[in-house]
Amino acid sequence: MDRAFQRTKILANHLFQSRPSPPAQTPSLCSNACLNYSPPELSENYAFDIKEMRKLIDGHHVEERDWLFGLMRQSKLFNPRVRGGRVFMSADYNQSMEQQREMTWKRIMYLLERGVFKGWLTEKEEEVEMRRFACFEVLCIFDHSIAIKLGVQFFLWGGAIQFLGTKHHHDKWLRDTENLFFKGCFAMTELGHGSNVRGVETVTTYDSNTGEFVINTPCESAQKYWIGGAAKHATHTIVFSQLNINGTNQGVHAFIAQIRDADGNVCPNIRIADCGHKIGLNGVDNGRIWFDNVRVPRENLLNSVADVSPDGIYLSSINDPDQRFGAFLAPLTAGRVNIALIAVYQSKVGLAIAIRYALTRRAFSLKPNEPEVLLLDYPSHQRRLLPLLAKTYAMSFAGNYLKLLFVRRKSQSNKTIHVVSSSFKATFTWNNMQILQECREACGGQGLKTENRIGHLKGEYDVQSTFEGDNNILMQQVSKALLAEYVAAQKRNKVFKGLGLEHMNKPCPLIPSQLTSTTLRCSQFQMDALRLRERDLLNRFVADVSQCQAKHAFLMSYQLAEDLGKAFSERSIFQTFVEAEATLAAGSLKDVLGMLRSLYALICLEDVAFLRYGYLSMDNAATVRREITKICSELRPHALALVSSFGIPDAFLSPIAFNWIDANSWSSVQH
Repeated sequence: MDRAFQRTKILANHLFQSRPSPPAQTPSLCSNACLNYSPPELSENYAFDIKEMRKLIDGHHVEERDWLFGLMRQSKLFNPRVRGGRVFMSADYNQSMEQQREMTWKRIMYLLERGVFKGWLTEKEEEVEMRRFACFEVLCIFDHSIAIKLGVQFFLWGGAIQFLGTKHHHDKWLRDTENLFFKGCFAMTELGHGSNVRGVETVTTYDSNTGEFVINTPCESAQKYWIGGAAKHATHTIVFSQLNINGTNQGVHAFIAQIRDADGNVCPNIRIADCGHKIGLNGVDNGRIWFDNVRVPRENLLNSVADVSPDGIYLSSINDPDQRFGAFLAPLTAGRVNIALIAVYQSKVGLAIAIRYALTRRAFSLKPNEPEVLLLDYPSHQRRLLPLLAKTYAMSFAGNYLKLLFVRRKSQSNKTIHVVSSSFKATFTWNNMQILQECREACGGQGLKTENRIGHLKGEYDVQSTFEGDNNILMQQVSKALLAEYVAAQKRNKVFKGLGLEHMNKPCPLIPSQLTSTTLRCSQFQMDALRLRERDLLNRFVADVSQCQAKHAFLMSYQLAEDLGKAFSERSIFQTFVEAEATLAAGSLKDVLGMLRSLYALICLEDVAFLRYGYLSMDNAATVRREITKICSELRPHALALVSSFGIPDAFLSPIAFNWIDANSWSSVQH
């Protein structure tokens, strides 16, 4: 009520401040002074070293990131334009679909010529893989299309050859993939089957007389669909197909097939159509492919998992069809990791723009003749943006953990990588869309302009919740994996180990009946609360599934599965936040990070599950909400420093992040 009263008073003052006063007090009429832009750096102080904060959240290869930003700034291919006396760089989305595709490819060739992709597929050191991730995180800040085109080339096409092929595949294909002599795509999704890869309808048989596989699209629903690179640039593809040997279906396998010659002509027995214009990512040439009894050599089967002898005998060291199928999905893990990381950096772009704008844009004055109030000085605006800032910092630390988990992978860690990457991909991309939407609204009408980036980024990144695994299905897989861990532990009568579930071996934590500010800001309490939710939901999920008929058990428990997946993800993310904070010595940097950590934990506690399942009382839930508002107020002086710590060069933000008055002046129209 207090906030509503204050808002009403501000509006009343604004509306009635120009009414005439009694004659004795009436000043001479004069116009209001024009608004002037004042850089936030003049009034905002940095309480901590933003360079040190950037090192912490980027995690690695800071110098290489800045080098790549500089490389893009040097070329007109990256569309530099002057607005408000500053140069800004982002793709020109007013171009036609064909123009966007052509520019995306020209930019990729520019980067190739300058050695950006060196070692990405031919060197296996951890440092090279981490450098590759850093480059993707930078490139996505400029444009999503360039990141996705490269992701298809290196993570999907190249990754499939790395993971599913053997030495002779590596020797023949990887170097020429790295230098873009071979331009690959990844033909898994079909018109009739997307998430259900096991159900793809493309069929491959083996001709022992010629030593060739014969790939066929038997019906329209089997056409390969949404294949990035297929419509224009790709010369080869990885085809995921059912393998039928001597009348027996051996399940989904992967084959290399050529779809264009060196001159760009479509190969015989291949049909390709364009998927057409999309709501975003029009710099990527998505296509559809039909195979009309296409013949490929026997060695084009990627055979690390299974092989076919020259005389047509099926061979595999993995007898279990489910395990064999899981092995064929390995390349998708790399794609999911990359998509999760890209989502974090788009959230950073949106927040950097929206918060900088909120530090210079004013609206309404508290009293007549007083200056209007900065948007970010309104508690409501702080509540809109600063929790999202905390969420983005949390995702940054979780993303760094995910990268290391992936590059240090071993066979025994595959399950953990699959579960964590599925969880983080879904959570990060959902968060990104929420963050971009709130940032767009927080910028008002200026957020609608394409040049100000945020509104357009929503269309560009919407697809992230669908490709490389539908988010809802990925979260169901997470819950299934947790269920399997629970059942296995009970059967073996052993403790929980892995996936961060070790807390299940300890006594169940309790939430105090009356929460205080001190308790709410305690990292141990925060961890206990998040573990309590995860633990209880896992127990409920196991009980719910066990009570249903086996055939439909999981389907009928989908709501608990969704809640459990979210609980696992947020607890895992929070754990990485705590670990990152623990690396810091006492000081202002750690103090501010501690506030962000508390804010992230408390917005997790606002989840409806804490009330739905009785973890928080109504009074405690209200206390949590009040504490969030208080922390937002305490973080307000650090807002500029926190977004400056993202390390995004000014040129890669937008005009409203800086002098938005000059950027919209008449002189800018004349130029």
